[in-house]
Amino acid sequence: MCCLFGFIDYEHSLSGTEKNRLINSLARASEARGTDAAGIAYNSHGHLTVYKRPLPAHEMKFRLPEGADVVMGHTRLTTQGDEKFNANNHPFKGMAGTVQFALAHNGVLYNDEMIRRLEHLPNTPIMTDSYVAVQLIEKAGDVNFESLRNMAEQLEGSFTITVMDVSNNIYFIKGDNPMCIAYLPKIGAYVYASTEEILLDGIKRSRLDLGERIKVQLVCGEIMRIDSHGKRETERFDTDNLFFGSGYYRFGYGTSYDPSSKHKKSSDTDAYVADLKCTATYLGYSPSFVDYLMREGYSFMDIEEVLYDESCR
Repeated sequence: MCCLFGFIDYEHSLSGTEKNRLINSLARASEARGTDAAGIAYNSHGHLTVYKRPLPAHEMKFRLPEGADVVMGHTRLTTQGDEKFNANNHPFKGMAGTVQFALAHNGVLYNDEMIRRLEHLPNTPIMTDSYVAVQLIEKAGDVNFESLRNMAEQLEGSFTITVMDVSNNIYFIKGDNPMCIAYLPKIGAYVYASTEEILLDGIKRSRLDLGERIKVQLVCGEIMRIDSHGKRETERFDTDNLFFGSGYYRFGYGTSYDPSSKHKKSSDTDAYVADLKCTATYLGYSPSFVDYLMREGYSFMDIEEVLYDESCR
């Protein structure tokens, strides 16, 4: 469980002090979903910068330079890849053809190693599962709806992803993990966070008068681009590989299990339960919680729905 957050000040209405206050307030509110690392990405004078550290957001002081009008952030709860090796933390920087971009991910991917083998992606010291999404975009050679759709449709697991390019286009790839985006017509800006509660908390902490908030609708299976002028465009991608995309939930190694079935071969059941417990740990539950639900007669599908209840709201 991690948190995505940021803002798009397309009318350049916020002062430097106000932007710094807003991004730091959002980051600290986002600690509710991860304190192992924090980072931001932004463009200034045509250069894309990523600043991240293996520290909770409240121990960092983000300072934005002049011209940083679009900022993409992430707070991390470590699942794969030691946060002490800073390259494992989000956002990640990439190069697709001649286009620099940054990517941040909230969720858990289970087929990252398989994708690297099938797509012949280069080896990397970065151990985070999310990084395979960067590599797929780099292989495509551009950052656009087509390359992001291709990336999203290859990922198995759960995700919502943000991607920002050097031209201040920011893309929201909405899978089965939460995302809340608010449009601020008074100042000509957008602000976002993984949940509405965190977004409202971040705005409150900033003590800024941002005016009316209009919620921007974004549903599972959509890719939304907000450009540097605030214009929104949306396209769709296939969600079959998501945890809730179909009747089957995939857990690595190319194997599919039917979670609605309570009757499995013993080896399949053991492997599936082990994956459920691993997922439960990632989402903040004790593995014993899975045992409890099984004793209470919950099916595998029921247990998945309990674990991912927040993501499906």
